[in-house]
Amino acid sequence: MAEYDKWDIRKLEILRTLRERGTVTATAQALLMTPSAVSQQLTNLAKQLGVTLLEAQGRRVRLTDAAELVLRHAAAVFEQLERADAELAAYTHGEVGEVRVGAFSTAVPALVVPAVRALRATRPGIFVQVREAEAAEAYELLGAGAVDLALSLAAQAPSAADPRFTRVPLLADPLDLALPHGHALAAAPVVRLADFAAEPWIFGGSGPWSDITRGACEAAGFSPHQGHSAAGWTAILAMVEAGMGVALVPRMAAVRREGVVMRELAGERPHRHVVAAVRRGAEEGAAVGFVLGALREAAGGLGR
Repeated sequence: MAEYDKWDIRKLEILRTLRERGTVTATAQALLMTPSAVSQQLTNLAKQLGVTLLEAQGRRVRLTDAAELVLRHAAAVFEQLERADAELAAYTHGEVGEVRVGAFSTAVPALVVPAVRALRATRPGIFVQVREAEAAEAYELLGAGAVDLALSLAAQAPSAADPRFTRVPLLADPLDLALPHGHALAAAPVVRLADFAAEPWIFGGSGPWSDITRGACEAAGFSPHQGHSAAGWTAILAMVEAGMGVALVPRMAAVRREGVVMRELAGERPHRHVVAAVRRGAEEGAAVGFVLGALREAAGGLGR
């Protein structure tokens, strides 16, 4: 008869987190443990399973092939436990429950708030707790169990093949060109990205928006000259309004300003893709499913 008691879920979670975070210290921080407690738990797990799980690699440790085999089987266990939690919540609470959502800044007013408003009218027993987080950080929070649903940019998200998560495409958000009102091309019949190759561009110095802007311009045949650097849309649009340069702005983030003209680009219009994600198996929970549905509705409204 198999000795099931040696498969300790908590210790397996620690091992999985170590693979994700890379070091004992980072694992301890993620799980709110001490490094010594992490090491002790993993030593105990190795004894229980009768295999070597870690090997020293300089100041770091690496997972052995045996550890990878253990985690490959444990992934199915974690998925099934998420599914069990989801079904139990649906059975116990029906349409009552709390869903914690981590979302990047522009997604909060454009997608999350409309979804919350819709749920108040249709599912008043579901409470949505919102946490603003950078696109990449939202997935870290999801993996650590700090949120139940993450809204992110596809470019910042883990691969769709990542066994920990189920990804749900929500929106292809078009990028429009922001021009100062007095720009010579502000009223042109057709506006193409390549027409602005010689202009000073305004975008962040690093991060996803820098990558998206550079990628869109390079696809149009030029490398943008960064005249000014800013991360917030208020600052970017204020500089455009002042005639300091031009900028790509996602339609979801556009805020009307008197001196800024937003133009839809002709030809191959650049987009940024917005996705939602939950831990694999959790999408079957009633409350999470209703929130996903409301987010899809909100995204569909933006797409029309």
